[in-house]
Amino acid sequence: MIRLYDHPLSPYAQKVKISLREKGLAFEVETPGGLGAGGASGEFVAASPRAEVPALVDGEVRLFDSTIILEYLDDAYPQPAMRPASAPERARVRMLEEVMDTHYEAINWGLSEIRWFRRAEGAAAEALTAAARRQTAGFHAWLEGQLGEREWFNGADFGWGDLSVVPYLNGSAGHGLPPPEGSRLAAWLGRANARPSVAACAADIARLNAAGATMPNVAELVAKGLFKREYRDHRLEWMIKSGGLDVVANGLERDNIRFAPDFG
Repeated sequence: MIRLYDHPLSPYAQKVKISLREKGLAFEVETPGGLGAGGASGEFVAASPRAEVPALVDGEVRLFDSTIILEYLDDAYPQPAMRPASAPERARVRMLEEVMDTHYEAINWGLSEIRWFRRAEGAAAEALTAAARRQTAGFHAWLEGQLGEREWFNGADFGWGDLSVVPYLNGSAGHGLPPPEGSRLAAWLGRANARPSVAACAADIARLNAAGATMPNVAELVAKGLFKREYRDHRLEWMIKSGGLDVVANGLERDNIRFAPDFG
């Protein structure tokens, strides 16, 4: 059976789970230990040397990076296809995915740094939050244009373009920044969230919350250096360009941020 190394809050892992469920593929999930402290090890790191979720094991196949995993699933299990049929349409939805993965994701991540991990407070937190709000509104307008009159970002049917957008918009909604009420984008989000494959991701998060695994004292753990959030390249860029250079400097000084580990 396919094994997916997962964390329910990871939008990258959600993308893969949506594809697996849309394809009707049986899979088991495992949440690796040590993610928050940067101490992951064992079979998970053998599959994902960056120590990031998602990672997928399918027999002898071991893959990391959500985009590569999605490509593998469509190649190895082609029905139903998540990618559109034509080359231009495939390029279009991959462009959407790239924007969401490497630009939009950083905004939600940055809001979590402020709200949950308390990296900034007072006026500094207000300034970063205002930047995030402004940037999110800009992306919502862009996505509205990309959706146009389509029912789905993928075209006539739900697919790659949609699973690449929905985890991030749900993340924004969780931060109080949903798409504008009455917009085509808001209507699309309602349709997407009604799909069983997407609703199951929400159920995964609900189970995590019910189990008390979201660590309400996580800001305290960060302050003690026991929980280190990973500052990937696009996240680091967001924090600096949005006015959080002091957040980065303080995190480095206190050793409570981390970067991807070296291979080997």
